[in-house]
Amino acid sequence: MLVARRLALARPATAVRAAGSARGLSSPTQQQQQQQLQQAAEQDGAAAAASNSRLAQLRERLAQERVEENAQQALRAARVSQNSSKASTGGGLRNKKKLPKPRWLKIDSTSGESRENYERLRDTVRGLGLATVCEEARCPNIGECWGGKEGAATATIMIMGDTCTRACRFCSIKTSRAPPPLDPEEPHKVARAVTDWGLGYVVLTSVDRDELDDQGSNHFAKTVQYLKKYSAERVAERKSGKEILVECLTPDFRGDKDLIRTVAGSGLDVFAHNIETVERLTPHVRDRRAGYRQSLEVLRFVKEEFPRLVTKTSVMLGLGETQDEVVQTMRDCREIGLDVITFGQYLRPTKGHLPIKAYVSPEEFATYKEIAQEMGFKFVASGPLVRSSYKAGELFLESMIRSENNYLKQQ
Repeated sequence: MLVARRLALARPATAVRAAGSARGLSSPTQQQQQQQLQQAAEQDGAAAAASNSRLAQLRERLAQERVEENAQQALRAARVSQNSSKASTGGGLRNKKKLPKPRWLKIDSTSGESRENYERLRDTVRGLGLATVCEEARCPNIGECWGGKEGAATATIMIMGDTCTRACRFCSIKTSRAPPPLDPEEPHKVARAVTDWGLGYVVLTSVDRDELDDQGSNHFAKTVQYLKKYSAERVAERKSGKEILVECLTPDFRGDKDLIRTVAGSGLDVFAHNIETVERLTPHVRDRRAGYRQSLEVLRFVKEEFPRLVTKTSVMLGLGETQDEVVQTMRDCREIGLDVITFGQYLRPTKGHLPIKAYVSPEEFATYKEIAQEMGFKFVASGPLVRSSYKAGELFLESMIRSENNYLKQQ
């Protein structure tokens, strides 16, 4: 453009000079033309200098942004490298240098009325000889969940015994190839106890029982059916209150669709099955009989067969996963129509379990929550102390399910 402008100005000047020479124009006229050319050249030079200056500023800003981005990437890489080197010694389960626990994992103690409610629920559980994941898995939120008033407290009951046939490397539950036989009275006892507590929402989970023909699916279903029955009777007797909502956190039943259908069709409200970690780490973290794709298929099948059921899964972070892998796990879960996903910090139960590779910051958990919400999950719980059965999430699900049930009754 600058070259074209110069040519446009030069052409009339040349023509004027030629005409002046032929017609005998005076010297002042020629000087005027030369001054115009000189001014035009100066303007072009100033415009070019300004353009070059802006370009230089743009290049400088882009260069600075690249420097800052590279610095941030280096800091993230350094953090991952530092945490990994501290947490592991050559890939074994033992680590000589324990990662210091960050301040955000500090848990407030239960006190006052919450303490009384917690102790009441604890004594009831122990008095009936029932097992809870809250205690067995040493959940950090037990005080918060058990400390609520009647109708507000939540608990996770573990049925089918306290011994699992699988040996996941993150889990503290006892393992055996031949656990004790099931207690045929357990579905009735659990249902009666939970109903008497007056809980508004309960989570039933279980160990894996691969040695049984039905892998415990009928036992699971009976417990749900008794819970619904006794809860309805309690509401009718009192002529007030709400029937209990039941979430089942189930094994994968080795992908057997008939067994999955037995549990999913038992009258429960939320079907949960934990994918636990990203696909790459699954063989290292979970028992060899579990599988990332198998777990996805369980959840996909339930949503397809029982579209009104809420489906849910949970992912532990801090095992060595990358951010891209976490996001891909979200995508995989949304593709099968999953409704609810939770993210929590992996905490090593004992020195014999997988080491912690990194403590994920609350800010990073918040980012994962935002991404998951943008993907369309109905509910996302994401934080260092979040667990698959978490009071805040259960209260939200209870509200959501009751609202939907009331809407359907009015139709």
